[in-house]
Amino acid sequence: MFTFLLWCILFVLCWPLAILALIAYPFIWLLLLPFRIVGIAVHGALEVMYLAITLPFRLLAAPFRI
Repeated sequence: MFTFLLWCILFVLCWPLAILALIAYPFIWLLLLPFRIVGIAVHGALEVMYLAITLPFRLLAAPFRI
């Protein structure tokens, strides 16, 4: 919603730039999509490494939890 309000303000102040942004947004989104996919994959791999390293400590602490 905030992005839409910013676009409306831009449309009032400089409508050609707002129309250009509206047309360019899908292309920029497609350009950045591989980086998002790589980021999700790297985050998942780091999460698996973190869980593998902390598993023994969590297993040792589990019986003592209330």
